[in-house]
Amino acid sequence: MLRHRLMLGPIMVVAVVLVLWLDVYLEESFGRVGLAFGALLGLLVGMSGWELARILRANGVRVSTVISVFAALMGLSATVLWPSEAHAAGTGAVIVMLVALLTHVRHRTVEGVVAAAGGVMLVYVYLGVQAAFWILIRFEHGAWVALWLAFVTKSCDIGAFFTGRSLGKHKLVPWLSPGKTWEGLVGGVLTSGLISMLGLWILRSTGEDPGIAFVWAGFLGVMIGVLGQLGDLIASLFKRDAGRKDASRSLPGFGGWLDVIDSLLLVGPFAYWAFRSMG
Repeated sequence: MLRHRLMLGPIMVVAVVLVLWLDVYLEESFGRVGLAFGALLGLLVGMSGWELARILRANGVRVSTVISVFAALMGLSATVLWPSEAHAAGTGAVIVMLVALLTHVRHRTVEGVVAAAGGVMLVYVYLGVQAAFWILIRFEHGAWVALWLAFVTKSCDIGAFFTGRSLGKHKLVPWLSPGKTWEGLVGGVLTSGLISMLGLWILRSTGEDPGIAFVWAGFLGVMIGVLGQLGDLIASLFKRDAGRKDASRSLPGFGGWLDVIDSLLLVGPFAYWAFRSMG
């Protein structure tokens, strides 16, 4: 598992950096803001919607895979394309609910319709709406700030993994995620705080100053680390409820696409509003 992570992890990092470089190039050359970044996030959300549909069906919720992917992408699009329109996300939710209900009763059966509609709405909010905040961050603060925040989030995962393996003795939530420890959580949160301040220094040195002080960057990193771990536990809740360890086996060493982005989902809304509150 560790060998696969060490092999595939750097490839994924390079791929994300290249996509963001392309995103900046398209913005500077053609005025297309967030095009490449949005396409990447749409791919990740769509694949995660496919995996979450399988998780829900394993738990007895008969959700259509196509409708699940549609719901995830609708949540993403409705929140991003009309960010200044307060009712856009709500309208998207209504559309997703109606499509889910009509799809489920197409075989003239009402059995499980409430659970299926609820499952689709979960996908809409959990994947689509939450992930959309990352694109809003890119719109308002730039591609490299979004990359910085993503690195801060993932640095907590890395710090928690290695700290937990070397020092971990006290289980964090043994009934939900047996591998997580309190020592790993502390190590991960400290790592994300340090990486946040380091990232801010790098951004300032390259002229991409997000306009916050180093002490706030450290606090932001700590909060992102905590929320990232909470996001990972929420995904574990879904998977354990369905009797699964990973969302899928698409990415050796990582599990599935949902296992890659689960820690980022809660961070997006928090980081967006944190920057708003700091001006």
